[in-house]
Amino acid sequence: MDVNRFHREGILTEGRRGNWVWSRDSEEVGRIGYSFTQSGLVLDYRVRAYGSDWEAVMETVPITYAACNYGGTRPYFQCPGYVDGRRCGRRVGKLFSGGRYFLCRHCYSIAYRSQSETGYDRALRRANKTRMALGGEPGTAYWIAPKPKGMWQRTYQRHREQIERDEGQADHLFLSKYAHILSREEREMYFGSDAH
Repeated sequence: MDVNRFHREGILTEGRRGNWVWSRDSEEVGRIGYSFTQSGLVLDYRVRAYGSDWEAVMETVPITYAACNYGGTRPYFQCPGYVDGRRCGRRVGKLFSGGRYFLCRHCYSIAYRSQSETGYDRALRRANKTRMALGGEPGTAYWIAPKPKGMWQRTYQRHREQIERDEGQADHLFLSKYAHILSREEREMYFGSDAH
């Protein structure tokens, strides 16, 4: 559940109630009831653990607001989870259904995708992000896009050099990982005569 999406949809308005539906390929895959009260967002749903009977759950998720730098406020969920007997209470933007309750990623020990990325994947992701920021396509199979209108030439050149550095680093890390399957000549070609 994403607090920003709930906020955009007007769900975080006192007295608001309804159903939140998740779908995949236009087919409903999940549904929860909700109502917004002074206590926070009240979720009403059913769970079933490992083939047991369905069980009704009523969970209240407190909402807190933080001031934005340029005025206004931004909503956050306050995680209702308990870890080692202590209330979590973290201010988070998303809650996850990893069991009976909707809790934060810390309570369910969910890592960000980037935390399990290899070094070369991370370098390629950085390069692709810069490629797309210039208006081009991701991937080394494509040319780097021409300088966008209004961008300074030195800024564009700095972005091009960063893409080339990131992609070069990705290539080097990838080849280093699989150097053991390269022949001696290939290792010397990629890593120089110092390679063993």
